[in-house]
Amino acid sequence: MTGVPASAAGGSSQAGAAGKASAMGSSRTGPSKASGPKGSGSKAGDAENGVQGGAKSPRGAKITAAAVNQASVWNIANLLTMLRLVLVPAFVALMLADGGYDPAWRSLAWAAFAIAMITDLFDGHLARTYNLVTDFGKIADPIADKAIMGTALICLSALGDLPWWVTGVILGRELGITVLRFIVIRYGVIPASRGGKLKTLTQGVAVGMYILALTGWLATLRWWVMAAAVVLTVVTGLDYVRQAIVLRRQGIAARKAALEETEA
Repeated sequence: MTGVPASAAGGSSQAGAAGKASAMGSSRTGPSKASGPKGSGSKAGDAENGVQGGAKSPRGAKITAAAVNQASVWNIANLLTMLRLVLVPAFVALMLADGGYDPAWRSLAWAAFAIAMITDLFDGHLARTYNLVTDFGKIADPIADKAIMGTALICLSALGDLPWWVTGVILGRELGITVLRFIVIRYGVIPASRGGKLKTLTQGVAVGMYILALTGWLATLRWWVMAAAVVLTVVTGLDYVRQAIVLRRQGIAARKAALEETEA
């Protein structure tokens, strides 16, 4: 029987075992070493980049949001409100120029007043329609409205064109309603009524007619328009007081009911 010598067989088996061991070693260690520096390094780099990206993303979002909010202040509605505020001192200068009785200067003052009243009609509508409402607009818009109207009334009374009691009634009503709104704001908001809008329009027309140096039947007409404005001012003011009382009563009743439910 022929065969391979034992030594040769042993050698070949040892060589085979060594070959398998080396192959297994290379298959276990080789890929891990090869993938270690590259794979783990790339994963660590990706993870680091991801962490950095995740850390920067919220900050970037906050910065972007802040920039958008800051830029939103300079929208068209707020610019119109700012224009009205700027027109107030300009109106006073034009109204009182040359003693306050020159028809040409009074016409220019009327133009400034008219621009202010027209922008008052548009800025609130634009802000609500195009979602341009800002904290600045909420504060500045009513201030600009009352500033131009109050300034015009005071100038007219100071020049003797309008009785002081008319100015007192109109300005007292505006100030009183503003305070009343803040008092009942915990219970709700008093909405603007159609009568209030008509009052504002009538006041604007009447004051505008008094600013102009009118004579004859136009001077008589402006007196009647101002009388209508005063009546609307008083009537709508009383209606706001009524709404405030009702709103307060409803708010108190709702709080009592909620308290009773909680105790029960």
